[in-house]
Amino acid sequence: MNDAYAFGQEAEKRAALFYQKQGYTIVAQNFRYRKAEIDLIVRKDNLFVAVEVKARSSIAFGSPYSFISSKKIKLLVMAMDAYIQQRQLDVEVRFDVLSYTLIRGKWQLEQLKDAFYPF
Repeated sequence: MNDAYAFGQEAEKRAALFYQKQGYTIVAQNFRYRKAEIDLIVRKDNLFVAVEVKARSSIAFGSPYSFISSKKIKLLVMAMDAYIQQRQLDVEVRFDVLSYTLIRGKWQLEQLKDAFYPF
C-alpha cells in the first residue's frame, strides 16, 4: 500500500466517524456504478447523503474540494441516482464534500453541505 492510498484511506475513515458522531448510519462505502464511485453514503432518518472525501497534505495548490471537476459531479449524481433507483427508495438526497488537509501534523476538516445542488 502506498503512502497516498493510506492517506486517502485515513481521510475516509475520519469522514465515516465524523458522520457517525452526528447520528448518521453508514449505508455504503466506496459504492461503484459504472465509472463513478461514491466514497460514503450515510443516512439519517429519510435523508441520504452522498459524501465525496478529499484530502491533501498541503493547500499550496488549493483546497482539496477545489479538485472536484464538473465531470466528477455528474458521475456522483449518476451513481447516487442509481443507488436510490436500485433500492427503490423514496428519500431526500444531499451531496456533501468533506475536505481534509494535514497542516503541521493536524487534520483540518471543512464540510460543505449541499456542495453541488440540492435534490
